[in-house]
Amino acid sequence: MSPRRSDPRARTALVDIAARLLAAEGPQALSTRRIAADAGSSTMAVYTHFGGMSGLVREMVHEGFFRLQRYLTAVRETSDPVADMALLGRAYRINALENSHLYGVMFGGASLAGFSLTEEDRQYGRYTLSNVVACAARCVGAGRFGTADPELVAHQMWIATHGLVTLELGGYLTATHDGPSLFESQLVALMVGVGDTPAAATRSVRSSKRRIAKELGGLAEAAAPAETGPGAAEGATTTTRARAATSPAGLPGTPR
Repeated sequence: MSPRRSDPRARTALVDIAARLLAAEGPQALSTRRIAADAGSSTMAVYTHFGGMSGLVREMVHEGFFRLQRYLTAVRETSDPVADMALLGRAYRINALENSHLYGVMFGGASLAGFSLTEEDRQYGRYTLSNVVACAARCVGAGRFGTADPELVAHQMWIATHGLVTLELGGYLTATHDGPSLFESQLVALMVGVGDTPAAATRSVRSSKRRIAKELGGLAEAAAPAETGPGAAEGATTTTRARAATSPAGLPGTPR
């Protein structure tokens, strides 16, 4: 069976199981026997769906960025582009917390013998930044970000948010300065840093927080189906359609 035509339910279940094993126990836990046992399948499943362990790890990268893209594209364009930008930042952080088992692999943070990210793999990550670039351009056009370069702004937002999330997932933040509180102040500071006024930035950041439940709240529950059973086929169809709508056009393996 070709990997591109394999059951998306089984593929996603194997990706999540393998990524959670990697996050919890390290690379030594990644064996076809262990993954198959946790998935309730045969060891051949890894080869059938991914061609081997390297293919499975590469799929973790692609799946991680696919889920991130789903969060980012759920953010609606409104008359307040700075609030939209803040919500994009929230979407990034929420996805990282929801899919922490994939996060380290996505950016090459997990050390795996025999596997390294390719330029194609990294393009999955770069593609998601296009959402932020477009929003930054709207902020500039609205006079909120001055004459800043939208692409530079997008990179600055990405660097700052990724840094905070990495420290948060690593458990380095304290009860006094925890992830949620630091993130709120960081959002305001980022907007002010590229030209917005403190008062306007604060209003927009607060406005973005009120939109979380409506625009992002259902995405965790609608994650790619790992179950088998009566409802799994419907979930797989939904996920496939979502992947087609949000994945980098022209990249191999998308949509699946």
